[in-house]
Amino acid sequence: MFHHTHPYPPFIPENTTKLIVGTLPPPRFTSGDLKEGDVNFCYGSRDGQLWPILDRIFELDLKFETTAEAIEQRKNFLKARNIGICDIVASAKRDKIDASDLGMQDIELRDVVAVLQKYPKVDTLLFTGGNSKNGPEYFFRRHLKTYSVSLEVIDDTVPRIHAFTLPESFRKIKTVSLTAPSGAANRAVGSLLAYREMKATFPEKTTIDFRIEQYTPFF
Repeated sequence: MFHHTHPYPPFIPENTTKLIVGTLPPPRFTSGDLKEGDVNFCYGSRDGQLWPILDRIFELDLKFETTAEAIEQRKNFLKARNIGICDIVASAKRDKIDASDLGMQDIELRDVVAVLQKYPKVDTLLFTGGNSKNGPEYFFRRHLKTYSVSLEVIDDTVPRIHAFTLPESFRKIKTVSLTAPSGAANRAVGSLLAYREMKATFPEKTTIDFRIEQYTPFF
């Protein structure tokens, strides 16, 4: 059984106001067997869509290659925008070595609540996926239960928005469950009314275009 540990510590600049929260990068990032075009940093898979989406939203001219320069570009962007990354899964075990969230077993979660208590300016969590089993919102709900806290619904349309009060404080934090930036989520995107309406009006637009429109207000 493959022990899939998260290869990166949380990246949280001092003045972070928004935290991106996902699960785990593909197993090759743990083993160090990167592919050409991967970036050795959070969400650096050449198959992932988060950085291509942010690249287009902010016109970053990012490099998509396994270089120190590509890593620095991403870190500099996050610092400039006061955005951090703290994936919720610390480790998991897998029978099959792939990137499927459903394939994770014996999952250990990071204490994201403790992280939030250390960074008082964070007011928003951006989940790279929703409440389907083993998604980031799903795990975060489970994590909050250990603190006897739950999410309150603010807006139940996609992307769903919730809020909670941080334990031992009166600090309210908003969560946004974005459509996952992965090819595997494209089938779910295709079933969304908003996507079908976009395609009816602009047939040339893609699932990436849909995510760009969804992500822009929150980044």
